[in-house]
Amino acid sequence: MDMEVTAWMSLHHAMNAKNDSRPFSRATLARISRFARPHRRLLVAFLLLSVVMAVLAVATPVLAGRVVNAIVDHSDSSIVIRLAILIAVLALAEGGLGLLNRWLSARIGEGLILDLRTAVFDHVQRMPVAFFTRTRTGALVSRLNNDVIGAQRAFSDTLSGVVSNLVTLLLTFAVMVGISWQITLLALLLLPVFVLPARRMGTRLARLEREAAAHDAAMSTQMTERFSAPGATLVKLFGRPSRESAEFAARARRVRDIGVRTAMVQHVFITALTMVSALALALVYGLGGWFSLRGDLDAGAVVALALLLTRLYAPLTALASARVEVMSALVSFERVFEVLDLEPLVAEKPEPRTVPDGPVAVEFDRVRFAYPSADKVSLASLEEVATLDTRGGVEVLHEVSFRAEPGQTVALVGSSGAGKSTIAQLLPRLYDADSGAVRIGGVDVRDLSFASIRDTLGMVTQDGHLFHESIRDNLLLARPEATEEELWDVLRRARLDTLIKGLPDGLDTIVGERGYRLSGGERQRLTIARLLLARQRVVILDEATAHLDSTSEAAVQEALAEALDGRTAVVIAHRLSTVRAADLILVVEAGRIVERGTHTELLAAGGRYAELYRTQFADQPPLEPVA
Repeated sequence: MDMEVTAWMSLHHAMNAKNDSRPFSRATLARISRFARPHRRLLVAFLLLSVVMAVLAVATPVLAGRVVNAIVDHSDSSIVIRLAILIAVLALAEGGLGLLNRWLSARIGEGLILDLRTAVFDHVQRMPVAFFTRTRTGALVSRLNNDVIGAQRAFSDTLSGVVSNLVTLLLTFAVMVGISWQITLLALLLLPVFVLPARRMGTRLARLEREAAAHDAAMSTQMTERFSAPGATLVKLFGRPSRESAEFAARARRVRDIGVRTAMVQHVFITALTMVSALALALVYGLGGWFSLRGDLDAGAVVALALLLTRLYAPLTALASARVEVMSALVSFERVFEVLDLEPLVAEKPEPRTVPDGPVAVEFDRVRFAYPSADKVSLASLEEVATLDTRGGVEVLHEVSFRAEPGQTVALVGSSGAGKSTIAQLLPRLYDADSGAVRIGGVDVRDLSFASIRDTLGMVTQDGHLFHESIRDNLLLARPEATEEELWDVLRRARLDTLIKGLPDGLDTIVGERGYRLSGGERQRLTIARLLLARQRVVILDEATAHLDSTSEAAVQEALAEALDGRTAVVIAHRLSTVRAADLILVVEAGRIVERGTHTELLAAGGRYAELYRTQFADQPPLEPVA
């Protein structure tokens, strides 16, 4: 390793040094050890190999010095040949062990990334919907990427670096002192000239890098939002493309300017430290040569000192930043553990029950519910705010009670924000009721397993969300083992088979982000087809036909009538025309059921339902009497 490489290492450590003076957390270290335990054998082998490689790194300069002495002393040529062969063997061994060491490092690091990412991903999947409504997706993804990788470096880079650098430093220092303590002492006096500029320049470069990263993040956010289908549509309708372009160009120019400044600062720094390294080597050769000419030091020792010098500076500069690197890794671990420590509000019991076989009833028994406050479901760092919003706990459902018998259809109608969707979200345990009980098949949903709820209950939401995958993949999400014939059957029943057959790739057509390559009606019918494929015994339709035109709505209603036959259904609708045939209609206002009955009964009662009905159909002409 030459002095220029050492300079780059010093600059790298200084740039990545974060001013974090927080104390080591024993609890964090204990949790890290639990994650490291499955890899302990590889870790031990990795550390031992690092020590062996450090020894080999010091041995080569010493042997090179002996070769020089043998040549100067006109020793037997066999000695020089044996020493040269030994140096070659050590070089081959160092190269081979380096490959093995890199494999161990990669295996440990990537294994740790796998463990951490899997743990975070599985934990996040168990979080309630309230967590996702508050969390910024980018901040959460960053935990799975940047912070997990930062934590991984604690094992693959920092740990091995500390061990190998410490062994290399001690061995190199001992050998150099043994050869000439005077030259070693003078060489160490130049260390501050080497390290201090690195720390100072590194801080300056780190500031530039952070500013550039901030601008890059802003550009990425702008591109992500503007390049999505709804974002691009919004800009075209209401935005000003010239202003968008100017904002993006201003940030891009700033990143360019920072890049130029960073390149120049780096070059000046490396040039300066290369000069310092030249002075250090000049000192060794000059003072060592003088000692050699006086007979106090042989020529081989001078060469060994010069070679060992670089192996002294590199570990010293690396160890100077070791604590900072360890603290940075601990910060990454703590940010990962912060997510893992957020307990899900909705949890499965240790020994959950299953829904009984056969048709099932749905029952709400005096249910009260308030949306949880942010401190119970989220983290300030994931919302990217200074402090969490403490508001919450305001009750939105009050003593809600009703029962849908097996095979019945119960409709929820009422004003926007009345609590209809909230009622529907309690059935699949997207949230849990604060008091009372929600039952499926006579069993409280809090006593059921998540798998049993999923197998029993299906839901179509208003937005009709689809993944950026093929039509086939979006359908198979409901039932992975479904056959080709079953897929086409549900598409036919959802009145989509003709459309899909007309596409060039058929079922393998990619629907685009959130399904935006399809029209609103097509997207919604595809989600209904997915529901039909799942064959669940309880169905929730939350404004399932909201985005359909009259023709599509009629077709889907026909398909839904077939699909809902014999199944228990809870239907939320603003269009009262879609729920007139329901067995029971519940009028929800301000979190309470204010009316209940059939369409005919509620119209005759002349209450809130009749008012809603008259409002929706006020502009329609009265029916002509039949002649």
